[in-house]
Parts: sequence; structure tokens; C-alpha cells
Amino acid sequence: MTQTRLRPQPKNNENGLALAGHSSPPILYQQIAWSLTPETPVGRALVSASQRLHGAGCENPRLDAQVLLAHVLGADRTWLFAHHDHPLTADQAETFTDLVARRIQREPVAYLLGRKEFYGLDFAVDERVLIPRPETEMLVDFLLAHVQADGARTFVVADVGTGSGAIAVTTAALTPNTRIYGLDISADALAVAQENGRRLAPNARLAFLTSDLLAALPEAADVIVANLPYVTDGEYTDLQPEIREYEPQLALTAGSKGLDVIKRLLNQVRHHLSPNGLVLLEIGHAQGEAVKRLAEAMRPRPRFVGLRQDYSGHVRMVTIEF
Repeated sequence: MTQTRLRPQPKNNENGLALAGHSSPPILYQQIAWSLTPETPVGRALVSASQRLHGAGCENPRLDAQVLLAHVLGADRTWLFAHHDHPLTADQAETFTDLVARRIQREPVAYLLGRKEFYGLDFAVDERVLIPRPETEMLVDFLLAHVQADGARTFVVADVGTGSGAIAVTTAALTPNTRIYGLDISADALAVAQENGRRLAPNARLAFLTSDLLAALPEAADVIVANLPYVTDGEYTDLQPEIREYEPQLALTAGSKGLDVIKRLLNQVRHHLSPNGLVLLEIGHAQGEAVKRLAEAMRPRPRFVGLRQDYSGHVRMVTIEF
């Protein structure tokens, strides 16, 4: 027996994080008694699961059902479409039922699968780390372009708040002319990052260190890159339950304006950045001008502070050049 709360359909805010809906009807509750029996065909299992996920307020119920069943069967989604009559074994039916029940409780699909694709690489993720977002790939685009422009030079890169290691590991895997430090205050997050580093960039010069921002960085960095917490305390209460109830709040919120952690980082930069160094920051959509003012007040003063839009036209990144 699975109990699920029906919620309004979520919508995204311009931070790239999903918001819960705000509709006037009361929140409804229902008991869903649902399980799949052995020999249930793929097509019927998908229809039944999609209906339950839709009733629970999941944003993409059909896609979620397909991804979860493909995971259980060790197949891809296209295989499902060609094998609607394929019967599930008892173990497959039980495993799929369990995953759907957890998704009904709004546990993120990435955590159910234990992985999330980022920049073409398959990252291990669980509740110890944020799920990598597509918006952060833009940060990696800019970092890779900067490093690859001078292939004869070795760049020291500090990825601050590394989390799953998405930025650090991707950069290490794709740029042999780097020495990378992934820094995080969370030992749990670093354990996930280290696993991803061993698997995806085994021969890279890549180290993960427990650090409060830049405090433990052992040498000056040529590039400091950071996707730090930037959600405001007020925004956090409105986030979709997949985020608010499962992803680590430590990696999300940063005070009433969402700038507390970014301010602290900028105060440390001058002690840890090489001459002519570069700082790349991911920020919230409404924080561009505020972060730009903070950067321009740094000493020594940067020679350039730029705001860059993401592929949806929202300010997403600040570049600080010294």
C-alpha cells in the first residue's frame, strides 16, 4: 500500500529549479493500492505506472515510467516501444513496482537510477549530492574553451563546492593540460565525487579535498570555478518536493538574498588566485547585477566582470578576469 499526496503541477523558476504550484484547491490525499503481477506485459505496465505517476503530480509521468522500466529491464526506451507484449518476470514486476512507489513519493528519478548524465558522462548521484543540471554545462563550456585555448600550458583549476564532481571530473576527463582540485565542505559529497573521478577520469590529475570554500586549496589556481548555493530562503520553501525533500539543503540555500556563500568566496579569491587568473560563477537569474557589484568591489580590482546568459536567455554566469 502506497500513500501519495496529490500536488498541483510544478513549474520552473528562472533559476532552473522547479517550483511547486500554488493553486487554490485543497491538497488531496489518496491511498493507492497498486502492484504488478508476474507476466504483466511491458505496455500495460507502462500505462498503469504512468496513470499513478500523473495522479501523484509528477511532471513527466510517461517519461518517468519509461525510464524506470528500461532501467529495470536493462534495456533502452526504444526497446520498450517495440516490445509492448514482453512479459515481466516476478522480480522485474516487483522492482518496477517499488521504483514507481518511490517516484510517487516524489523521489527524483536520478536518485532512483543512481545516475545522471552530464556533458555526455554518466555520473553516480544519490541524496548526498545535488543532481547536476543542464544549465551548469554552460559553465563547463566556458571553462573548457579557456583551458583548451592554450594546450601547451598546465592550468590549475579549483572547483569549489564540487558536489558530485560534475565540473571537476568532466574538465579532467576532457582536458589533459589541467591539474584539478575538487573542494567541498561535505565529506559525504566528496565520497560521491571521488567515485565519479575514479570511474570517469582515472588517469587525470584530480584530487578531492575537504574544504570550506578555498581554505584547503594547496596552491594558487589559474581558474576558480564554482556552482555554489544561491537559492534564497524564501525561494526554498516554494521549490518542487523533488528538490526540497530530497536534495541536500546545504548545497542549495544561501541566506535571504542567496548571496551569502558567493560573498564569502569572493573575499577569499585574492589569496588563492594566480596573477591574470579567472573566476567563473554560476548564479541565480536575478543575481547578476548584485554579484557584478560585489566583484567590482574586490581588491585588487578585476580588469573585467561580465554577465553571460544561458541558452534560455537568462543571466546564468559571472566571469571575473584579473
